[in-house]
Amino acid sequence: MHEPILSPRLAAAAGMVRKGGEICDVGTDHALLPCRLYLDGERKLTAADINEGPLLSAKQTVMHYIGKEDAVRLVLSDGLEKIDYADDVIIAGMGGELIARIVLGCRFLSRDTHFILQPMTKAETLRKELYKNGFYIEKELTARENDRNYVIMSVYYDGESREITDAFAYSGKVTDKEYLSLVCRKLRHTGECCSSSDTAKSEKLCNTAQEIENIITTL
Repeated sequence: MHEPILSPRLAAAAGMVRKGGEICDVGTDHALLPCRLYLDGERKLTAADINEGPLLSAKQTVMHYIGKEDAVRLVLSDGLEKIDYADDVIIAGMGGELIARIVLGCRFLSRDTHFILQPMTKAETLRKELYKNGFYIEKELTARENDRNYVIMSVYYDGESREITDAFAYSGKVTDKEYLSLVCRKLRHTGECCSSSDTAKSEKLCNTAQEIENIITTL
């Protein structure tokens, strides 16, 4: 039987999962990640999606790779709305704003709840929302896929609201110089594009880029 091959993004997310707990993959699509985790020894797996179509695909994936329909529990749910509990929550492949909404709507939140988050866009918005609402980032990894760089965050909750700098919002706890350099280039490009229409915004973006460049020199 063939085994599921994860993309670099999902492989990085899978590597952050703690062993032996209840694991929920939100927005599961084809359930490749839960299937991979099952074959790696995990047994308490839930795959959730807001639409029935992806769950039907997920069911087919589970049968194809595992051959047991009940190996992964499939739940029709808007985010975590219908999920009663999980030790590790994986939310990958969505925009940062949507991921933030799902995390903030978690009903079973505790200091031990582990969120593994992989935003496709707006990572800076996600970081700001997390820290403002009592979450913190333990670590971040990067993955390159289809000529794009992505970040994967390991996140916990401690209830302490914090304000973060713009530099941290854009760089987080990433130590990948290539990723950070790309962030700087994008900030400078955006700043230059709005230099004539909004001088203050342009200056702020360029200053943020400079702060991140200073961080890069320390890595």
